[in-house]
Amino acid sequence: MSDSTDPRGTTGLTGRGPAPVIPGVRSELGPRGPLAGLPTRFARRSGNAGGVGESVLRPDGILKVTGEFAFSSDLWHEHMLWGHLLRSTVAHAEILSVDVSEALATPGVHAVLTYDDLPTEVRHYGLEIQDTPVLAHRRIRHHGEPVAAVAADHPEIARRAAAKIKVEYRELPLITDEESATAPDAVLIHEDRTDHHAPHVPHPNVVHRQPIVRGDVEQAAARADFTVRGEYEFGMQDQAFLGPESGMAVPAEDGGVDLYVATQWLHADLRQIAPVLGLPEDKVRMTLAGVGGAFGGREDLSMQIHACLLALRTGLPVKMVFNRYESFFGHVHRHPARLVYEHGATKDGRLTHVRARIVLDGGAYASSSPAVVGNAASLGVGPYEVDAVEVEALALYTNNPPCGAMRGFGAVQACFAYEAQMDRLADAIGMDRVEFRQRNAMTQGSVMPTGQVVDSPAPVAELLRRVKELPLPEERPWETGAGPVDVRALPGGLSNTSHGEGVVRGVGYAVGIKNVGFSEGFDDYSTARVRLEAAGGEAVASVHTAMAEVGQGGVTVHAQIARTELGVSQVTIHPADTRVGSAGSTSASRQTYVTGGAVKRACELVREKVFELGLARFGTTRPGWASDGSTDGLRLEGGEVVAADGTALATLAEILGDEVVEVETEWRHRPTEPFHRHTGQGDGHVQYSFAAHRAVVDVDVELGLVKVVELACAQDVGKAVNPLAVVGQIQGGSTQGLGVALMEEIVVDRATGLVRNPSFTDYLIPTILDTPPMPVEVLELADANAPYGLRGAGEAPTLSSTPAILAAVRAATGLDLRRAPVRPEHLTDG
Repeated sequence: MSDSTDPRGTTGLTGRGPAPVIPGVRSELGPRGPLAGLPTRFARRSGNAGGVGESVLRPDGILKVTGEFAFSSDLWHEHMLWGHLLRSTVAHAEILSVDVSEALATPGVHAVLTYDDLPTEVRHYGLEIQDTPVLAHRRIRHHGEPVAAVAADHPEIARRAAAKIKVEYRELPLITDEESATAPDAVLIHEDRTDHHAPHVPHPNVVHRQPIVRGDVEQAAARADFTVRGEYEFGMQDQAFLGPESGMAVPAEDGGVDLYVATQWLHADLRQIAPVLGLPEDKVRMTLAGVGGAFGGREDLSMQIHACLLALRTGLPVKMVFNRYESFFGHVHRHPARLVYEHGATKDGRLTHVRARIVLDGGAYASSSPAVVGNAASLGVGPYEVDAVEVEALALYTNNPPCGAMRGFGAVQACFAYEAQMDRLADAIGMDRVEFRQRNAMTQGSVMPTGQVVDSPAPVAELLRRVKELPLPEERPWETGAGPVDVRALPGGLSNTSHGEGVVRGVGYAVGIKNVGFSEGFDDYSTARVRLEAAGGEAVASVHTAMAEVGQGGVTVHAQIARTELGVSQVTIHPADTRVGSAGSTSASRQTYVTGGAVKRACELVREKVFELGLARFGTTRPGWASDGSTDGLRLEGGEVVAADGTALATLAEILGDEVVEVETEWRHRPTEPFHRHTGQGDGHVQYSFAAHRAVVDVDVELGLVKVVELACAQDVGKAVNPLAVVGQIQGGSTQGLGVALMEEIVVDRATGLVRNPSFTDYLIPTILDTPPMPVEVLELADANAPYGLRGAGEAPTLSSTPAILAAVRAATGLDLRRAPVRPEHLTDG
């Protein structure tokens, strides 16, 4: 994909025009108030148009909004077959028999595979713990688990053939919660565990447990003048990406396979796929296909192995596309959680201690539950200074759907609970809720409960001040004066359930803390290959990484970095594939930081080579080049090498001639370390991000309907590499937080373990009618350890939006709501 030219070749997107105006957004270039840290230097325009700091438009944006973008579900091959999976209809059972004879006899069917047909002894996969079978064997552990794979000439033939497979089950007792999972006689979800967490957990049905212990909590609790305790529940949220799981596997002449797939992490997929196929990694060639959203749900494998197995068995390309029902079973979800908190404070509003126990339901397989536990534990107190902390976080194995990565990654559930606690404690003291938070807010130099010093700006109090000082929206906006009531402005909207009677307004605040990048000692790196050459008398750069573009705008950012560092206008972004080194996952708000850091470093190395080449060619014949061979003070700008005094020494095209300069390099952020197994102490995270929200809601207290009138956010992003994209991330994350506050939840029948609402008819997500105005204030306080001082921005707004909305609903109704999402019956019953 070329970032400098529309893929259809009709519209130039060079970023040379004026930056778009972003309505309702203010950006501060430096401190306003007592902030730690220096402001990021903010240059919307520089000598290199379309560079870092500009709101460059996305090259794929027009195609996506007009429906012309090619997603993975649009892949096509002249001779392709269609793959389909048969999934279990029960949640926990022994498989007594599988009869595929009738399916195999169906005209148009080319292959039917079960566990016994797998080609190697490697028959399980997983991101960290390889506990997930490619196809179920002997036992079903959750509703919708794949049992068999079918390849046929037509997708309907494949579906009908799969329906002919006869599976005989003997149902087993269900494990659905902590009580049933950890009972002395509990059925073990995974017998004979050998993973590295197994020796350290209190029960084999506990995936991982992480305590955090700092200070003397008993002594601190004795000093508390006020103590509040609360139990909270957080529902299972789906990523609800619009593009279903899909891809195509094409068998190759060398015995390998080419896989085109929508994913978040090409190389992690490769590492899991190749052993199951019995192929070396260089014979499994992966290319990123168009991705229709991810939010963590594509970090685990879905159809990748099945498509490859069917392609290699049949010798024909195989395409697989999940429908929406299948998609709900085809990826992990956000962990539901039960949380118990105790907070104490002195009468002057200083926190004394926090106790917390966070129990996450990981479902049938581990996925990324261990890392989610680490996040929930280490971030479970929030962005507050408190010297005495006892936190225990754990994830369970159950027969519920598998849960893993989703935007916010363990910090979302904790933020919902600790922010409710902060409101209750402020009320007990008799202090303003925002002032109470500000009094306890961490700053640069604060110490986390893990003992890690926050060594970059932490403007928590300032973020709260900003959202509080924003003008409030008008009261009773449905009253239009002489005209009729505008029901669109009311809870219930066009259903015309109210004309304002019984509608009460509420305002709520919340703030959260999220880590950026992979943590706990993980070798978090990225690879970038940058090439510079002359074409048509102009220098052209190309950037090649394996970064999965899932909608975050990384392809735009990479081109901006190349323009800034190399002084070129034309940048081509190579399709992401495994022919270049790993870029890590598009998750953890890490790609602009880590893969952006790799692109920046590769560009710097290319630039050094260009200076050396220019010195060799013109150093003795043209004035301005240093006689001692030094390249200090030189820069690339506007397609030229420019001296410190602004003199142009040569064009890049002149210097390059027929030469091609290419560099591939790996880049790592500073190292982290594992948390201590018993105390949780350690420098486990590389960076922290912060966001605060103010929610304004109108609640129809008679019908239990809620309308979010406004959802304002202030966030520190370190450096807005692309301000328009940053605002999009903040508003998108806020909307997902709204969803889980009021409507989104996968409902699992406790008696049967079956998912009751695997469709967008019954699993509700916010539409544009549910999405309120979202004023955004962007702070740019540089992190000296990060490229350009930037701070990962994608996840933090997902944290504090939910508790802010729930706080506003509590304020409107006076109800002590301790569960998300809140439903109408919670507001009207009793």
